[in-house]
Amino acid sequence: MLMAHGAIRLYAGTVGGFGEFLNAKGFFIGSAIAWSITVFELFGGVLLALGYFHRVICAGFISILFMGIILVHINNGWFVVGYGSGGAEYSVLLILCLLLVSSTDE
Repeated sequence: MLMAHGAIRLYAGTVGGFGEFLNAKGFFIGSAIAWSITVFELFGGVLLALGYFHRVICAGFISILFMGIILVHINNGWFVVGYGSGGAEYSVLLILCLLLVSSTDE
């Protein structure tokens, strides 16, 4: 799921726009951060699927999701669809799943 997020950003050519969004939020190196996140989502997703470095990869994904909640979703409430739109519920679910994956033995 997280690999797809990076893949579509790369395919659609929106990494630059993501960097501009981060700059607008006060990150002075938004473009570098956007590229780092995109590359991490792609390669981290592959490594996680293969079972490598799952604790480190999960921690990275949790950090990305947590910042997404702070920068985007918190202002939209809890629900992703239905009662609300664009909320934090799905990101929280992914964080809980990543916590479970990271707690398993290798």
